[in-house]
Amino acid sequence: MIGGMFRFLGRVLRTLWRSLDLLRRTVFNLLLLVLLGALLMTFFHPEPQVPDGAALVLRPSGALVEQTTFEEPLALLSMRGEDGGQTVLHDLLEVVRAARDDSRISALVLETDDLEAASLSKLAELRAAIADFKATGRPVLARGDRFTQGQYYLASIADEVQLAPDGFVLLRGLSRYSTYFRGALDALGVKVHVFRVGEYKSFSEPFTRSDMSDEDRSATRDLLDGLWAHFRTDVAAARKLTPEALDGYIVGYRDALAATAGDTAEAARRAGLIDRFSTPDEWRAQLAERFGTDASGKDFHQIDAGAYLAVVRGAEKSSADKVAVLVAQGAIADGEQPPGVVGGDTFARMIREAREDDAIKALVVRIDSPGGSAWASEQIRRELELTRKAGKPVIASMSSVAASGGYWIAAGADEIWAAPGTVTGSIGVFAMFPEFAEPLRRLGITVDGVATAPLAGALDPRRPLDPVAAEAMQLGIEHGYRRFLQVVGAARNMKEDEVNQVARGRVWTGQAAFELGLVDQLGGIEAAIAAAAQRAGLEGHSLVWPSVGLTPAQMVMQRFLSFSGLAGSGSPASSGPVAQMLNRLQVETRDLLRWNDPQHVYAHCLCEAP
Repeated sequence: MIGGMFRFLGRVLRTLWRSLDLLRRTVFNLLLLVLLGALLMTFFHPEPQVPDGAALVLRPSGALVEQTTFEEPLALLSMRGEDGGQTVLHDLLEVVRAARDDSRISALVLETDDLEAASLSKLAELRAAIADFKATGRPVLARGDRFTQGQYYLASIADEVQLAPDGFVLLRGLSRYSTYFRGALDALGVKVHVFRVGEYKSFSEPFTRSDMSDEDRSATRDLLDGLWAHFRTDVAAARKLTPEALDGYIVGYRDALAATAGDTAEAARRAGLIDRFSTPDEWRAQLAERFGTDASGKDFHQIDAGAYLAVVRGAEKSSADKVAVLVAQGAIADGEQPPGVVGGDTFARMIREAREDDAIKALVVRIDSPGGSAWASEQIRRELELTRKAGKPVIASMSSVAASGGYWIAAGADEIWAAPGTVTGSIGVFAMFPEFAEPLRRLGITVDGVATAPLAGALDPRRPLDPVAAEAMQLGIEHGYRRFLQVVGAARNMKEDEVNQVARGRVWTGQAAFELGLVDQLGGIEAAIAAAAQRAGLEGHSLVWPSVGLTPAQMVMQRFLSFSGLAGSGSPASSGPVAQMLNRLQVETRDLLRWNDPQHVYAHCLCEAP
């Protein structure tokens, strides 16, 4: 009996092993086929051509970013990625600028339905490039099945904006609502000790308060009002409306719908936000009539942005003199970090390599970061300072957010450029220490032991925080804040007291920062690159964009996904409010887990770019 049972168990295990081995080989062979296919498409992808009279089509997809980050293939296949993909801002800027001077391009066509996430400052840069294209007299046409606020901000620059008959234009204004955990932490008995300098340094408030502080409320109101002013002014000017008329649609949206019996598309048309309605087939027929049909006769005469970018870069003439653009995107953390996180060691090494490359004559640091580790921020700033001392100009270009540690980095540059809608400042530092002694006590868990000195074991979250350790941490934070003021003061030629007046953790728009002396010039990445070349005395130059290296397999997979369309296929309509909330919590938790400053001192702002 026992022997039979063991034989049966052995057969089951052998069957299971064979099944697992078959699955392993199948998965391996599939991945091998995918990689081979990617290699073939990489090396034998046909060179695109630009037809005379073609319309350049811009269909930004997913998030508008400064630099793509690698998404794991399994996540893309099972969940279509965290978002609908990524579109690099500078790629779009490059094709629009090239099209401006290309007589083969007869028009610009914007289709915004797949654009999911984009800050106002990035969209403003793209709008400015499109406005320059319009200045040549060639038309810009835009359409959407529906328009979210960011999508419409981009589309509004067009000469003509079309909307689906059942679509909508949803302009909600700007807001910032934080989740506060004080009540839950009190109920659990968890204490969060906060050490900070500056009444506007609000990052820790969700853990210590149940509501927004008066200081944070005031600063946030000023910030959002400043950003919203840019939005309403730009849209009203493009649509030939008064800002008050635009406000009337947004604030009185209910009344606008009541006047059209709930017809959202008609409400947008009556408000002057769109010019006409069209279904997708009607839109394509209009474009075919206007620009002619392609060789197949099934679509209009066009070239998409990706194909056109390949043509533009293939025709570029390389120059011996180069300007390097390093992108600091994401939270700042200590050590080596992957793309999407600004690693202190990683980024410092990239700066050193650029400094030691004789072909690189100037450096632009494109910052899109809310900050993070103070240690890593200073490490990066120091490398920029050494680059300047070596005789190579350094220009800081602020993207959507360059606050706290992001501003600390910028202080290492010769010049700081920002967009009017950049979120910057937040000059301040803080530290947080959670204490779990009470929750453990409620569970009947106690901690006891011995130590050789008062601070030995003082930062054990299982034990109450020792007052001596708390005082020592506060003294360290105050020193870190003074150090931050000194760094900014030296960079901006300001006295420490003058810096303190605009610091204390307060966040500013790029426009306000320029007026306060925290920023040298207002302008986008291309203006910053031109400034770097001018400082270096370059007549002509090539651009290089060093980045954190991907493995060969990751590069091939990323190329395959871009060709196959698996990346960037999401749709904004598929992300409901619950999914957005859960995704936000996931991202915030992931960022907290990356906090690894060796001194536990952080220069990070509770801010994001609308």
